[in-house]
Amino acid sequence: MAGVFSSVTRLRHACMAGLVGVSMLFSGGCSHQQGQDMVTQFSSAKPQEFLQTSVDRMATLAMHDNLQSLYLLMSKLYLRNPEELRKSGFLDARTAEKQVRMAIEQQQPLPTLGGKKDLAALSYAMSPEFLGDRVGAFIYAIGSMLVTAHGNRLEFYMTDTIDPRFVSNAARNIEKATWLLSQRQNKDGTPLLFSNEISEEGSNLSFAVEFGKIVARLDLLTQMLDERYRRIGLNYAQSLLFLNFLPVQ
Repeated sequence: MAGVFSSVTRLRHACMAGLVGVSMLFSGGCSHQQGQDMVTQFSSAKPQEFLQTSVDRMATLAMHDNLQSLYLLMSKLYLRNPEELRKSGFLDARTAEKQVRMAIEQQQPLPTLGGKKDLAALSYAMSPEFLGDRVGAFIYAIGSMLVTAHGNRLEFYMTDTIDPRFVSNAARNIEKATWLLSQRQNKDGTPLLFSNEISEEGSNLSFAVEFGKIVARLDLLTQMLDERYRRIGLNYAQSLLFLNFLPVQ
């Protein structure tokens, strides 16, 4: 009987060892796969990303996406307002759009606006007195306003600060600009710029939708910035409250 029990025990131990080996094999495979994924993500990161916090990275991506939304709106506005393209002096929309993009991203003035930027440019571009390319002027005014609200930067790093109040104000200005786009008219009652349309033939609200995306990104960034600075203050208060000494090595 002792020999039988000994054989059974050895068999049980062998089975357990086999199960552990299989488990380690699978877990090792998963870890290897996860490791490969992490290496792939790490290798695809740009060097400057190591100088960014998560909020800095989010702000950079949001700025990029907001400008891309503006450029999409510019292309759609030129399609709906071909007479504005003729006023630009360029033969095709792509060239006209490139000039506006360069002026926004390089923070250069747009000649037709007489050196005006931000809110001054927006007010002028959406006034009946403006006789130039209203599409380019309108998009440039909003783009320059966004850049100004973010501290005149398009990319953000740990040494940069963004005032959440200005980002929130930019979101509200976008909402007002959307309203101006749909309401401002010439003396003859025609819109200064054709954009959204609701008629018997159908509805086109794509302009309002794209502007809504910009506002949503700005509001989310505002909340993230508020929380970031709130946590900094709380962490400092906690260190004073609990008299925590800070590590020195």
